[in-house]
Amino acid sequence: MSHSIHAVMFDLDGTLLDTAPDFVVVVNQLLSEQQQPNLADDVIRAGVSNGSKALIKLAFGIDETDSQFEPLRQRLLELYLAHNCVFTKPFPGITELIQTLADNNIAWGIATNKPAAYTLPLMADLNMQPPPASVICPDHVRNTKPDPEPLFLASTQLGCTPQEIIYIGDHKRDIDCGRSAGCITIGVTYGYLEKNENPLNWNADHYVDSANEIWPIIQKYLQH
Repeated sequence: MSHSIHAVMFDLDGTLLDTAPDFVVVVNQLLSEQQQPNLADDVIRAGVSNGSKALIKLAFGIDETDSQFEPLRQRLLELYLAHNCVFTKPFPGITELIQTLADNNIAWGIATNKPAAYTLPLMADLNMQPPPASVICPDHVRNTKPDPEPLFLASTQLGCTPQEIIYIGDHKRDIDCGRSAGCITIGVTYGYLEKNENPLNWNADHYVDSANEIWPIIQKYLQH
């Protein structure tokens, strides 16, 4: 397990940040605007990692072929942009982990399928310290996760090989991305798991139930 670990990259929603509380508000706000009953918090929470299209399908039971689908999705995004950092915060243990990484001269960054228009204002509002050394959004690549391109770009920006990166995520697409890139992967089970989903099927190198369990795993790779 002897590696030179240069950086730790995180998925955003459900891994680094608990963004679900703000999505609960805006999805139910949109439902109320459409005179529809609200959804339970846990139902919305389970769908957050799959993006705005999945949330519209979940909330209204329609798909992209419906003429109201895209207007509803755009309205959801509009509501979210105005409410994307009201209740959102890092998961327990993340702030301390980032400081520990800094103390050990390990860079950190984000590889997300969340567009930059929402990711960058969110990160600016949170002002996490030290700031991420790399933030990769769909706007920056041709192919998004599960394609490995985001982590290839991150390795270029960070000046290291993908093998020197640990990638952490709460969804199979994250682990597929990391594995395809050649990174060490950690699957988190505290994120936004869909009903009946088994994280062991992701084939991550490691799994954690809490962000507090991540640093001990990283340490193992630092021991020579």
